Amino acid sequence: MENPSFISSADQAAVPFKTKWQAPSNIALVKYWGKTEPQLPKNPSLSFTLSSSVTTTEVDFSPNNRETFEFEFYFEGALKADFNPKLNSFFDRIKSYIPWLNSYSLRISSQNSFPHSSGIASSASAMAALSLCLMDMERKLFPEIAEVDFYKKASFLARLGSGSAARSVEGPVTLWGKNSVQKTGSDLYATAFGTDLNPVFSSYQDTILLVDKGTKAVSSSQGHQLMHNHPFATQRFIQAGHNLADLVAIMKSGDLDGFMRIVETEALSLHTMMMTSNPYFILMQPNTLEIIQKVWKYRKETQIPLCFTLDAGANVHLLYPQKNKEEVGAFIAAELVSFCEQGQYLFDEVGTGAKKV
Repeated sequence: MENPSFISSADQAAVPFKTKWQAPSNIALVKYWGKTEPQLPKNPSLSFTLSSSVTTTEVDFSPNNRETFEFEFYFEGALKADFNPKLNSFFDRIKSYIPWLNSYSLRISSQNSFPHSSGIASSASAMAALSLCLMDMERKLFPEIAEVDFYKKASFLARLGSGSAARSVEGPVTLWGKNSVQKTGSDLYATAFGTDLNPVFSSYQDTILLVDKGTKAVSSSQGHQLMHNHPFATQRFIQAGHNLADLVAIMKSGDLDGFMRIVETEALSLHTMMMTSNPYFILMQPNTLEIIQKVWKYRKETQIPLCFTLDAGANVHLLYPQKNKEEVGAFIAAELVSFCEQGQYLFDEVGTGAKKV
């Protein structure tokens, strides 16, 4: 058992309940790449919580006298049985922590504010939203649960569905994984950065350039597995820990030059691990590299603190302070839109975390 303190009681009469939660996606600044079961990170990570890129999930809990758990999943109004294997795996992992679940049938209805395959981690927002609905039911059954424990367990449950989902419960910046700078840091759930975050980062912008909307040649789950025998894995995990410690200090001081250096180093390190794994693979596209070169040239010429990061894919996240939104928007429209698939890109910014709707 992972953490006995997260186990709730099953001795509670089943009651009908309906709840709806909205959870955001997140973009990692210090990357998590490599894990052990069950969804435990090999290195700590740090992320911006997004604002507009959200999953909204409603769960209708109906008491089930047969005491046989069952569910139906609807995505954007349509019954989606092809999601059931992933959801079954998730529910199998969490049932020991919320044993009251066996007394219910669930109708889960979910939708995203962003298009599918848009370079935004939908599994993070989806699993976080679902976990918060489950925790709302638990709070209905056990109203004495403290708010801090409510969100901590929600992050814990979300992680068991998708590792990065642990970081999609709170905001504007979260850390996940044991680390050298945060005594409360844990591999089991994510924790908020704290009140000493420099104000410039509370309104940071994230514009996602959609370079390639197709299915990735190698999934993130496969990529994580390839870190087990990776020749540079140990050094990468050490590097991530050092970068996180440095970035925490930078995000307290507001040092934008230091921020850009570490964020871009992390993005390129992530893709270096892919290119040096066995088998090796490349998720960046030629247009990804064109954009990076354009960003570097623009930053050098204008001194505007624009930088990039990459997830496990070809799409580019452009990060910059809110005060530079107008100039960067003009630069994107003039110089970068031609490198985006069908000219598509999305504006987002740092948000405050999940909320009940």
